[in-house]
Amino acid sequence: MTPPLFRAAEVPEVGGPVALDGSEGRHAGHALRVRPGEHIRVGDGRGVVADCEVTHTAPGRVDAVVTARDEVARPSPAVTVVQALPKSDRSELAVELATEAGADRIVPWQADRCVSRWTGPKVAKGLTKWGNAARSAAKQSRRPWEPEIGELVQTAGLVALVDDEVAAGSAVLVLHEDGAVPFGPAVTSSAGAARLVVVVGPEGGVSDAEIEALTDAGARAVVLGPEVLRTSTAATVALAALGVLTTRWSDRPTTLEPSAPSPGK
Repeated sequence: MTPPLFRAAEVPEVGGPVALDGSEGRHAGHALRVRPGEHIRVGDGRGVVADCEVTHTAPGRVDAVVTARDEVARPSPAVTVVQALPKSDRSELAVELATEAGADRIVPWQADRCVSRWTGPKVAKGLTKWGNAARSAAKQSRRPWEPEIGELVQTAGLVALVDDEVAAGSAVLVLHEDGAVPFGPAVTSSAGAARLVVVVGPEGGVSDAEIEALTDAGARAVVLGPEVLRTSTAATVALAALGVLTTRWSDRPTTLEPSAPSPGK
Protein backbone atom coordinates (compact mmCIF):
# COMPACT_ATOMS: atom_id res chain seq x y z
CA MET A 1 0.00 0.00 0.00
CA THR A 2 1.28 3.47 -0.88
CA PRO A 3 2.26 5.40 2.27
CA PRO A 4 0.06 8.38 3.20
CA LEU A 5 0.99 11.74 1.69
CA PHE A 6 1.40 14.88 3.79
CA ARG A 7 2.01 18.48 2.78
CA ALA A 8 5.03 20.60 3.68
CA ALA A 9 5.96 24.07 2.47
CA GLU A 10 9.37 22.83 1.38
CA VAL A 11 10.80 19.35 0.83
CA PRO A 12 14.56 19.04 1.59
CA GLU A 13 17.09 16.94 -0.28
CA VAL A 14 17.78 13.30 0.63
CA GLY A 15 19.02 13.06 4.21
CA GLY A 16 17.31 16.29 5.23
CA PRO A 17 14.82 16.58 8.10
CA VAL A 18 11.08 17.12 7.68
CA ALA A 19 8.81 18.30 10.48
CA LEU A 20 5.03 17.96 10.27
CA ASP A 21 3.16 20.15 12.71
CA GLY A 22 -0.16 21.92 12.90
CA SER A 23 -2.99 20.09 11.15
CA GLU A 24 -0.54 17.86 9.24
CA GLY A 25 1.23 16.83 12.43
CA ARG A 26 -2.03 16.12 14.22
CA HIS A 27 -3.33 14.07 11.29
CA ALA A 28 -0.14 12.04 11.05
CA GLY A 29 0.44 11.53 14.75
CA HIS A 30 -3.06 11.32 16.19
CA ALA A 31 -5.40 10.22 13.39
CA LEU A 32 -3.05 7.84 11.56
CA ARG A 33 -0.83 7.08 14.56
CA VAL A 34 2.41 6.89 12.61
CA ARG A 35 5.37 5.72 14.68
CA PRO A 36 9.18 5.92 14.42
CA GLY A 37 10.48 3.56 11.75
CA GLU A 38 7.35 3.82 9.60
CA HIS A 39 7.38 5.39 6.16
CA ILE A 40 5.36 8.34 4.89
CA ARG A 41 5.41 10.58 1.84
CA VAL A 42 5.76 14.34 1.96
CA GLY A 43 5.10 16.70 -0.93
CA ASP A 44 4.88 20.43 -1.51
CA GLY A 45 1.87 20.27 -3.86
CA ARG A 46 4.04 21.72 -6.64
CA GLY A 47 5.51 18.48 -8.00
CA VAL A 48 8.17 17.66 -5.40
CA VAL A 49 7.47 14.47 -3.46
CA ALA A 50 9.68 12.49 -1.08
CA ASP A 51 9.68 9.18 0.72
CA CYS A 52 10.51 9.70 4.39
CA GLU A 53 11.20 7.57 7.46
CA VAL A 54 9.63 8.74 10.71
CA THR A 55 12.24 9.39 13.39
CA HIS A 56 10.25 10.92 16.26
CA THR A 57 6.68 11.71 17.25
CA ALA A 58 5.21 14.05 19.84
CA PRO A 59 1.71 15.46 20.39
CA GLY A 60 0.88 17.44 17.26
CA ARG A 61 4.28 16.85 15.63
CA VAL A 62 5.99 14.17 13.54
CA ASP A 63 9.68 14.32 12.56
CA ALA A 64 11.09 12.35 9.63
CA VAL A 65 14.12 12.14 7.36
CA VAL A 66 14.00 12.13 3.54
CA THR A 67 15.14 8.82 2.03
CA ALA A 68 14.18 9.47 -1.62
CA ARG A 69 13.11 12.60 -3.48
CA ASP A 70 11.76 13.35 -6.93
CA GLU A 71 10.37 16.24 -8.94
CA VAL A 72 7.36 15.02 -10.92
CA ALA A 73 6.41 16.85 -14.10
CA ARG A 74 2.83 17.90 -14.64
CA PRO A 75 0.75 15.56 -16.80
CA SER A 76 0.53 16.65 -20.43
CA PRO A 77 -1.60 18.06 -21.87
CA ALA A 78 -2.66 20.19 -18.91
CA VAL A 79 -6.41 20.21 -18.26
CA THR A 80 -8.49 23.09 -16.92
CA VAL A 81 -11.99 22.27 -15.71
CA VAL A 82 -14.46 25.14 -15.79
CA GLN A 83 -17.09 24.02 -13.30
CA ALA A 84 -20.50 25.68 -13.13
CA LEU A 85 -21.42 26.11 -9.46
CA PRO A 86 -23.26 23.00 -8.25
CA LYS A 87 -25.85 23.07 -5.51
CA SER A 88 -24.25 23.66 -2.12
CA ASP A 89 -24.48 20.04 -0.97
CA ARG A 90 -22.53 18.86 -4.03
CA SER A 91 -20.20 21.79 -4.61
CA GLU A 92 -17.14 20.50 -2.77
CA LEU A 93 -17.83 16.96 -4.03
CA ALA A 94 -17.39 18.19 -7.61
CA VAL A 95 -13.98 19.65 -6.70
CA GLU A 96 -12.89 16.54 -4.80
CA LEU A 97 -13.78 14.22 -7.67
CA ALA A 98 -12.18 16.42 -10.33
CA THR A 99 -9.01 16.64 -8.23
CA GLU A 100 -8.83 12.88 -7.73
CA ALA A 101 -9.29 12.42 -11.48
CA GLY A 102 -6.39 14.76 -12.23
CA ALA A 103 -7.63 18.29 -13.00
CA ASP A 104 -4.74 20.76 -13.14
CA ARG A 105 -6.89 23.85 -12.70
CA ILE A 106 -10.50 24.30 -11.63
CA VAL A 107 -12.33 27.53 -12.43
CA PRO A 108 -15.73 28.22 -10.82
CA TRP A 109 -18.34 29.55 -13.23
CA GLN A 110 -21.51 31.45 -12.31
CA ALA A 111 -23.61 30.17 -15.23
CA ASP A 112 -27.05 31.52 -16.07
CA ARG A 113 -28.87 28.46 -14.75
CA CYS A 114 -26.86 27.88 -11.57
CA VAL A 115 -29.09 27.48 -8.52
CA SER A 116 -26.18 28.35 -6.25
CA ARG A 117 -25.12 32.01 -6.28
CA TRP A 118 -21.79 33.34 -5.03
CA THR A 119 -22.14 37.02 -4.20
CA GLY A 120 -20.37 39.31 -1.76
CA PRO A 121 -18.58 37.40 1.02
CA LYS A 122 -19.83 34.10 -0.43
CA VAL A 123 -17.19 34.39 -3.17
CA ALA A 124 -14.20 34.28 -0.82
CA LYS A 125 -15.89 31.63 1.33
CA GLY A 126 -16.61 29.46 -1.69
CA LEU A 127 -13.08 29.75 -3.05
CA THR A 128 -11.65 28.81 0.35
CA LYS A 129 -13.87 25.75 0.55
CA TRP A 130 -12.89 24.67 -2.96
CA GLY A 131 -9.20 25.16 -2.16
CA ASN A 132 -9.48 23.07 1.01
CA ALA A 133 -11.40 20.36 -0.83
CA ALA A 134 -8.79 20.24 -3.60
CA ARG A 135 -5.90 20.05 -1.12
CA SER A 136 -7.49 17.24 0.87
CA ALA A 137 -8.39 15.25 -2.27
CA ALA A 138 -4.89 15.72 -3.72
CA LYS A 139 -3.35 14.24 -0.58
CA GLN A 140 -5.88 11.41 -0.46
CA SER A 141 -5.13 10.46 -4.07
CA ARG A 142 -1.34 10.88 -3.56
CA ARG A 143 -1.06 13.62 -6.18
CA PRO A 144 2.30 15.42 -6.45
CA TRP A 145 0.50 18.47 -7.87
CA GLU A 146 -2.47 20.22 -6.31
CA PRO A 147 -4.85 21.85 -8.79
CA GLU A 148 -5.04 25.61 -8.90
CA ILE A 149 -8.42 27.09 -8.01
CA GLY A 150 -9.12 30.01 -10.33
CA GLU A 151 -11.17 33.10 -9.62
CA LEU A 152 -14.94 33.01 -10.06
CA VAL A 153 -15.99 33.95 -13.60
CA GLN A 154 -19.31 35.14 -14.95
CA THR A 155 -20.20 34.10 -18.50
CA ALA A 156 -18.55 37.19 -20.00
CA GLY A 157 -15.35 36.32 -18.14
CA LEU A 158 -15.56 32.73 -19.34
CA VAL A 159 -15.93 33.86 -22.95
CA ALA A 160 -12.78 35.97 -22.50
CA LEU A 161 -10.97 32.98 -20.98
CA VAL A 162 -12.00 30.78 -23.92
CA ASP A 163 -10.86 33.41 -26.38
CA ASP A 164 -7.44 33.61 -24.69
CA GLU A 165 -7.06 29.83 -24.48
CA VAL A 166 -7.96 29.29 -28.12
CA ALA A 167 -5.51 32.02 -29.15
CA ALA A 168 -2.81 30.19 -27.14
CA GLY A 169 -3.50 26.92 -28.97
CA SER A 170 -5.73 25.23 -26.38
CA ALA A 171 -8.73 23.06 -27.26
CA VAL A 172 -11.89 24.09 -25.42
CA LEU A 173 -14.68 21.52 -25.13
CA VAL A 174 -18.11 22.38 -23.72
CA LEU A 175 -19.98 19.32 -22.46
CA HIS A 176 -23.50 19.46 -23.84
CA GLU A 177 -26.07 16.74 -24.39
CA ASP A 178 -26.86 18.18 -27.84
CA GLY A 179 -23.22 18.54 -28.82
CA ALA A 180 -22.61 17.87 -32.50
CA VAL A 181 -19.32 16.02 -31.94
CA PRO A 182 -18.65 13.02 -29.64
CA PHE A 183 -16.09 13.66 -26.88
CA GLY A 184 -13.59 11.01 -28.05
CA PRO A 185 -13.15 12.23 -31.64
CA ALA A 186 -13.05 15.83 -30.41
CA VAL A 187 -10.14 14.97 -28.11
CA THR A 188 -8.19 12.91 -30.64
CA SER A 189 -8.62 15.61 -33.29
CA SER A 190 -7.09 18.05 -30.78
CA ALA A 191 -3.88 16.01 -30.43
CA GLY A 192 -0.94 18.33 -30.07
CA ALA A 193 -2.83 20.99 -28.10
CA ALA A 194 -0.72 22.21 -25.17
CA ARG A 195 -3.79 22.51 -22.96
CA LEU A 196 -7.36 21.26 -22.86
CA VAL A 197 -10.25 23.11 -21.27
CA VAL A 198 -13.40 21.20 -20.33
CA VAL A 199 -16.47 23.32 -19.56
CA VAL A 200 -19.12 21.71 -17.35
CA GLY A 201 -22.52 23.35 -17.19
CA PRO A 202 -25.00 23.51 -14.29
CA GLU A 203 -27.77 21.04 -13.48
CA GLY A 204 -30.14 23.03 -15.69
CA GLY A 205 -27.75 22.85 -18.62
CA VAL A 206 -25.81 25.42 -20.59
CA SER A 207 -28.18 27.96 -22.08
CA ASP A 208 -28.46 28.53 -25.83
CA ALA A 209 -27.03 32.03 -25.41
CA GLU A 210 -24.04 30.67 -23.49
CA ILE A 211 -23.38 27.95 -26.09
CA GLU A 212 -23.52 30.52 -28.86
CA ALA A 213 -21.13 32.89 -27.07
CA LEU A 214 -18.66 30.13 -26.18
CA THR A 215 -18.63 28.57 -29.64
CA ASP A 216 -18.25 32.01 -31.23
CA ALA A 217 -15.11 32.38 -29.06
CA GLY A 218 -13.72 29.11 -30.44
CA ALA A 219 -15.06 26.40 -28.11
CA ARG A 220 -16.64 23.19 -29.42
CA ALA A 221 -19.89 21.74 -28.05
CA VAL A 222 -19.34 18.00 -27.49
CA VAL A 223 -21.39 15.14 -26.11
CA LEU A 224 -19.57 13.09 -23.48
CA GLY A 225 -21.56 9.88 -23.68
CA PRO A 226 -25.01 8.31 -23.92
CA GLU A 227 -26.03 9.25 -20.36
CA VAL A 228 -26.81 12.67 -18.95
CA LEU A 229 -24.44 13.18 -16.02
CA ARG A 230 -24.83 15.40 -13.01
CA THR A 231 -22.70 18.53 -12.97
CA SER A 232 -20.77 17.24 -9.94
CA THR A 233 -19.63 14.07 -11.74
CA ALA A 234 -19.31 15.09 -15.40
CA ALA A 235 -15.78 16.48 -15.06
CA THR A 236 -14.58 13.26 -13.43
CA VAL A 237 -15.87 11.14 -16.30
CA ALA A 238 -14.32 13.52 -18.84
CA LEU A 239 -10.96 13.48 -17.04
CA ALA A 240 -10.96 9.68 -16.92
CA ALA A 241 -11.59 9.59 -20.67
CA LEU A 242 -8.79 12.11 -21.22
CA GLY A 243 -6.42 9.90 -19.26
CA VAL A 244 -6.97 7.14 -21.82
CA LEU A 245 -7.32 9.29 -24.95
CA THR A 246 -4.17 11.36 -24.30
CA THR A 247 -0.73 10.74 -22.79
CA ARG A 248 -1.74 12.00 -19.35
CA TRP A 249 -1.73 8.56 -17.73
CA SER A 250 1.37 7.21 -19.45
CA ASP A 251 4.70 6.89 -17.65
CA ARG A 252 3.38 8.16 -14.34
CA PRO A 253 5.83 7.30 -11.52
CA THR A 254 4.51 5.25 -8.61
CA THR A 255 7.68 4.83 -6.51
CA LEU A 256 10.79 6.84 -5.86
CA GLU A 257 14.35 5.64 -6.19
CA PRO A 258 16.79 6.72 -3.45
CA SER A 259 19.17 9.36 -4.72
CA ALA A 260 22.47 10.59 -3.38
CA PRO A 261 22.44 13.77 -1.29
CA SER A 262 23.57 16.94 -3.03
CA PRO A 263 27.21 17.96 -2.43
CA GLY A 264 27.65 19.51 0.96
CA LYS A 265 24.52 17.85 2.39
